[in-house]
Amino acid sequence: MSRNFVADASVSVAWVHPAQATQQTEDLLEAVYAGAELHVPALWSLEVANALVVLVRRHKLTEAERTQALAALRQFSVKVDQDGASLAFTKLSTLATEHGLGVYDAAYLELAVRKKLPLACKDGPLRAAAKRCRVKLA
Repeated sequence: MSRNFVADASVSVAWVHPAQATQQTEDLLEAVYAGAELHVPALWSLEVANALVVLVRRHKLTEAERTQALAALRQFSVKVDQDGASLAFTKLSTLATEHGLGVYDAAYLELAVRKKLPLACKDGPLRAAAKRCRVKLA
């Protein structure tokens, strides 16, 4: 696996919520601990924070666990891409339409394409779109 990759919110949540972890997400987390650069679009923090709030509401996570998860994620060295938002009405909308994705998922795909980085995600449609765009999966 490349040292650098784009990770979507599903992978990041799996890093802090064991019930959503897989061998793939564990391997990616180890890569981050070993110094891999984690690249994300600016919406990543909003998506991850929201997912953790929803897990608390669904009684899958306690408030203390949510707080600990956020603290753990803040410790990662994350390269946040601010350029994607300016592409929402153009490139992201087009990618979403062409590949049957939401615009949020298209933001991860576009970042991986633009930075020429592997994409780490658990979402089937996003993985399929990445393959069609010749983006390596992490």
